[in-house]
Amino acid sequence: MTHYARGRREGDFWTGMGRVIEYILVDPEFLFRIEPDPARIPPGTVYRLDDIQLASRLSFFLWSSIPDDELLALAERGKLHDPAVLEHQVRRMLRDKRSQPFTDNFVGQWLTQRALERSSPVPELFPQFDDNLRDAFSQETRLFVESQLREDGRAIDLVTADYTYLNERLARHYGIADVYGSRFRRVTLPQGSRGGVLGQGSVLTVSSYAHRTSPVIRGKWLLDNMFGSPPPPPPPNVPALPDTTTGGKSLSVRARLEQHRKNPACASCHARMDPLGFALENFDAIGAWRSTENGAPLDASGALIDGAKIDGFTGLKQLLANRQDDFAATIAEKLMIYALGRGLSPSETPYIRAITRQAAPDGYRWSSLIVGVVNSVPFQYRRSSP
Repeated sequence: MTHYARGRREGDFWTGMGRVIEYILVDPEFLFRIEPDPARIPPGTVYRLDDIQLASRLSFFLWSSIPDDELLALAERGKLHDPAVLEHQVRRMLRDKRSQPFTDNFVGQWLTQRALERSSPVPELFPQFDDNLRDAFSQETRLFVESQLREDGRAIDLVTADYTYLNERLARHYGIADVYGSRFRRVTLPQGSRGGVLGQGSVLTVSSYAHRTSPVIRGKWLLDNMFGSPPPPPPPNVPALPDTTTGGKSLSVRARLEQHRKNPACASCHARMDPLGFALENFDAIGAWRSTENGAPLDASGALIDGAKIDGFTGLKQLLANRQDDFAATIAEKLMIYALGRGLSPSETPYIRAITRQAAPDGYRWSSLIVGVVNSVPFQYRRSSP
């Protein structure tokens, strides 16, 4: 009312209301979700969130919005810290349609789907790419991950599932027959074909250059988002890949990277990234299947530092399936980062291991991982500002 009165003195009713709206739109408590520290608590003190604060944190985690009446009523009665009550609320909220923003926002952050809007494949090289295909890529991944959450699948199913969501435009791009119309529907894929999020155009496009694939970018993307083992930043003054031709002969990306790895400063990191990226080389820079590059057969095989062999896309999925403990831990870490809105410190790594161990008997289902995050110390405790 103070701001309204000031504006009203300057003009009419609408001037006063304009001042009110201006004030709201620049108020930090409107723009940000603020978690104030309790009064008279010493700086740097670790304290447990009260039930109201926990309800808010949980609701913004799963709904990207404020608590509903049921959640708030439990918090007001001091019931929300009861583990059984809290787990029931988590599962209720995941079933509710208001959890849709969680799927969109978490997938956008974890699988770097937001970068898809900025992807601009070179039109002369990829004339089939347009905004309709871009939208179809995004919709496929969103519907696929949403189905995994709704059906409470195992974490590894995100990689090994034998289905996806297609409309006619996307099915034609993937070379899949008998899908007609603009409506997306669930389609079981032929054995050995695509399957899982790693065979989807959205992931394959954001992990490529505008003019070609990049085993390095894709390998780094996999280490970051699937294996939970990001490589260190590249050293300064890294030389570019050699030209595509040498002595008039076209070189494949694999051959160019082999020359690049002769530099000792580059070899150690590339030995981790490149074999993973090569496994996806049968997909071009916009996710279409190919079997040749520059007219020569593609080699999508590779070997990791520990000697594990990868034979193309199928071999990559099998590698992740064989290491699903590590994969589940990566998802738990990404969920925690999303839930807290910040990165994790090394001291918080044991909590990720604990969440993964607790979810193991249930096959690392999504609900078990999410309940583990909500029950964890980093989620339920804060450190007061210094």
